[in-house]
Amino acid sequence: MSVIDQINSDLKTAMKSGQKELVATLRSLKSAIKYAEIEAGGELNDEATIGVLSKQAKQRRDSIAEFEKAGRSDLVAQETAELQIIETYLPAQLSEEEIRAKVQAVITALNVTDTKGMGQVMKQVMADLKGQADGKTVNQIVRQLLSG
Repeated sequence: MSVIDQINSDLKTAMKSGQKELVATLRSLKSAIKYAEIEAGGELNDEATIGVLSKQAKQRRDSIAEFEKAGRSDLVAQETAELQIIETYLPAQLSEEEIRAKVQAVITALNVTDTKGMGQVMKQVMADLKGQADGKTVNQIVRQLLSG
């Protein structure tokens, strides 16, 4: 079953059981996917759909950080709940140790020795770990390994 089919199925189930928050979140995901399909000019494959969901998850993480700074615990709770729902449709996230091992392997393979090659390393790692790791975490690990 494709990701979008799973979302549609879960949306129907949530509507029947009266889970308003889940329905609202799934509808917003469907909207984001539909918008991406319009921009792409056709249906998205699972990989592209995961990309849209990753972007939605990143938006929620950014919102959570901003709401925490503003002291809006009610909005933090709402965004956190939405993020948890989105993450159920994303591939399992890698641990920091797994990301570190992958980054080190790419650095070795590309023979990069300093931060000047950071862009090259980031490009390769993010392509390899698509949807499995947050870009911010990968960036921090790449910086640590290249500067240390």
